[in-house]
Amino acid sequence: MDALTSVAGAVLGPGPHEVVDLLDVVPGSSVDVVRACDDLLPRLAHEDTLESTLFRAFSALRPGGLLVAAVPELDRLGALRPAAPPPRVSGDRVTVQLWDWAPDGQSYGLEVVSLVRGSDGWSVSGAVATRHRVLSAATVSAALQAAGFSAVQRLAPAESGHPLPVWVAVA
Repeated sequence: MDALTSVAGAVLGPGPHEVVDLLDVVPGSSVDVVRACDDLLPRLAHEDTLESTLFRAFSALRPGGLLVAAVPELDRLGALRPAAPPPRVSGDRVTVQLWDWAPDGQSYGLEVVSLVRGSDGWSVSGAVATRHRVLSAATVSAALQAAGFSAVQRLAPAESGHPLPVWVAVA
């Protein structure tokens, strides 16, 4: 079970809970938990679809259901414009993120490159590129409340077990 689903289970209590990813929400559905992983909300904000997507999630949740979202907080990094965070290493796989900041520091291009060690050395196993808007904690909180959520709470990584801050909001 991933950290976001674990957080939802801790809040909702025991029992089977229907969990769906944010981009898989179907209009008219009724679920217990909608989850959004790491870079999804910043990408949706850049595409100007964050508000409508959060509203769709709110509409799909049963009363008391939860939106659980991991959101990077890079608003303090915009002035520094770092090129990349540290690589993630897992066995024979290394994942590297490359950031290309806009001049105003309010958005960045994100390229994620996965390398795999083979018998002949390292090779690229995959790459994906997107653009993201920088979201502050205040911006995330306001967007969730504007979509109709209540009891909006930010959990620090130590509280959630996820490496990024995790937002929990009640429908």
